[in-house]
Amino acid sequence: MSKSRVEAFSDGVVAILITIMVLELDVPEGVDAAALGPLAPVLSSYVLSFVFLGIYWNNHHHLFQAVERVNGPILWANLHLLFWLSLVPFVTAWMGQSAFAAWPTALYGGVLWMAAFAYYVLARTLVGHHGQDSLLAAALGTDVKGRLSLVAYSAAVPLAFVRPWLAGALYVLVAAMWLVPDRRIEEVLVR
Repeated sequence: MSKSRVEAFSDGVVAILITIMVLELDVPEGVDAAALGPLAPVLSSYVLSFVFLGIYWNNHHHLFQAVERVNGPILWANLHLLFWLSLVPFVTAWMGQSAFAAWPTALYGGVLWMAAFAYYVLARTLVGHHGQDSLLAAALGTDVKGRLSLVAYSAAVPLAFVRPWLAGALYVLVAAMWLVPDRRIEEVLVR
């Protein structure tokens, strides 16, 4: 099967998720900069989630550049990823509106953990379909950043019940780690 429909559908879903998140933002009560103060947790959770969705969109795009075709298991693995990403607006709103309270911050990390795991499953399903000697397999390698992300999320979720701000710092650290697009695929495709 052609990969173009998977790419187009995934792009559309991410665009809708970003739109949903921005629609959740309330207009400040006042007309000066001080009116933004009470919205700081909501705005910061929005920015963080926007960055995460952008990272997933970017890396998904790179991933599918190294893919020639898809099959049924790949379609399901992609839907699995999109399911977890579809929960990002919900956990973003809860975490922001609660000013980073323990449960919402932990659930946010849980959703990020599941999205990272789903991305890993998608990547491995693509490699399984294209072969261990494929360009994709060579590009993904051992996926150190992906594994470090899962470790950071695993630490952040229970940490949210002790120090929610520290869990948030770990989420920011993971986002910073992924902010630079994954060059492994570009490097392999240029060869």
